[in-house]
Amino acid sequence: MKRLLILLAVLALCIPARAQEIVPGEVMPDPTDSLLSVWYISTRLKAYLPEEIPDSARYTSNVPDSVFVERLEKMNSYINLPFNETVKNYMILYSEKSREKMQHILGVSNYYMPIFEEVLDRYGLPLELKYMTIIESAMNPLAKSRAGATGMWQFMYNTAKIYNLKITSYVDERLDIEKAADAAARYLQDAYNTFGDWALAICSYNCGSGNVNKAIQRSGGKRDFWSIYPFLPRETRGYVPAFVGAMYAMTYYKEYGLVPEPVALPHYTDTIMVNRNLHFQQISELTEIPIETLRELNPQYIHDIIPGNEGEYVLKIPYQYTNAFISVEDSVYTHKADSLLSAKVMTSIADGVTSSDGSSIRYKIKSGDTLGSIARRYHVTVSNLKKWNNLRSDSIRAGRYLTIYQ
Repeated sequence: MKRLLILLAVLALCIPARAQEIVPGEVMPDPTDSLLSVWYISTRLKAYLPEEIPDSARYTSNVPDSVFVERLEKMNSYINLPFNETVKNYMILYSEKSREKMQHILGVSNYYMPIFEEVLDRYGLPLELKYMTIIESAMNPLAKSRAGATGMWQFMYNTAKIYNLKITSYVDERLDIEKAADAAARYLQDAYNTFGDWALAICSYNCGSGNVNKAIQRSGGKRDFWSIYPFLPRETRGYVPAFVGAMYAMTYYKEYGLVPEPVALPHYTDTIMVNRNLHFQQISELTEIPIETLRELNPQYIHDIIPGNEGEYVLKIPYQYTNAFISVEDSVYTHKADSLLSAKVMTSIADGVTSSDGSSIRYKIKSGDTLGSIARRYHVTVSNLKKWNNLRSDSIRAGRYLTIYQ
């Protein structure tokens, strides 16, 4: 039991709960949103989880406190970076205790961070906010919590809709690297306008503005992070210190002998506008772009299909394949279209589709459906449906999706 509780708390550290709507006085979220957050898509990142919990461990380092303080000051961050024992614990965690995780993050950051910087600069926001993706998702674009927070910025469904991220049977823009970053920037801009403090804005991204407002009230109206710290939800208190720790490790990784892990993501990409249905396999077979590369660059297309018939969509490909794509563009749309894009395939996706490994389906709830009727149809129990989809009641809504394991 003790090991289970430690694992749950560790997961909470690596995948803080979610971005929430900026609504003063909102209801405090169920803490299991954070404590039960787990990866279910990318099992590879399990190797990068830290071994201990900063709140229950006191890490030691050969680096003197005076050096930690001096390094924080030299970072000259637009966001205030205080030094204390809690922050120190996270600085040591990310720079010394999570080496494999950080070397992977350093590797993928060469591709993702310039994208985030461009988006944040567009809104005139501190570029340091890009480091939030480390504590949100370990920079995994396919991250998904059991509570439903999805993508590198961990958006919940309702918040994603508020910030105009499209979620359909074919596309989930919470997984779109640029569009999700743009939505996160707008959220953080709204949060800063609400609280006037970047630490509180960052904090609200994790627990929601309602919980930050409550903590402010309980502190007697104080509006700085460390004054409201004791009044925040327990799983949120480490969020800002973790942000500082991640930022510190990303700045001083060379001093700790950390080496960015080689990754296959290309340095340069090209953009193709697609206005007809197109399957990744069609592209891969005619251009020789590895299908895994297409998935990594375009994670928002959740079934390897770009639904161009619905409107114009963006396809990213490695720059060196641009000419290869142009040379086959006239034929790529018809190549194996009868099998890859048949009416049966498209209908099955709209109604619920089997996962790539055959272990689950994604079922779209229809008007009149109940958990009981869905459970009978797929020969599972209502209890399992609720457990798999983190449902607290039997109430479901048409248009939403359920994950059903075979």
